[in-house]
Amino acid sequence: MMRLMALILAYLFLALAIVGVFLPGLPTVPFLLLTAWFAARGSRRLHSWLYAHPHLGSLLINWEQHGAISRTSKVIAVLMLITSWGVMYHRLNNVWVLTGIAVMFVTVATYLVTRPEPDKEE
Repeated sequence: MMRLMALILAYLFLALAIVGVFLPGLPTVPFLLLTAWFAARGSRRLHSWLYAHPHLGSLLINWEQHGAISRTSKVIAVLMLITSWGVMYHRLNNVWVLTGIAVMFVTVATYLVTRPEPDKEE
């Protein structure tokens, strides 16, 4: 039963990660990391596919081995945070909500920017 639940969650988070590629404001990498974690517990086949994938695999391996995030991913993530906050600024009238979201976004951006970048030769 736990294996089935892990498999269902792995596919759910994979779907969210794929949607996040195309939808601004929905993060891709955290959902991808959750997919890998649940796939390791629910489906060796899905787990192997993720790590062998030409684009997704390198993100997972860099994070797992070095806690590293590519510069391109960092730039895209920070730009998406800024864009998302800008949209909310124009749509929300509550200064406290905007301030809270800004603090959260600055915290996330700071965390992302301070992560190491993967080695070029890998």
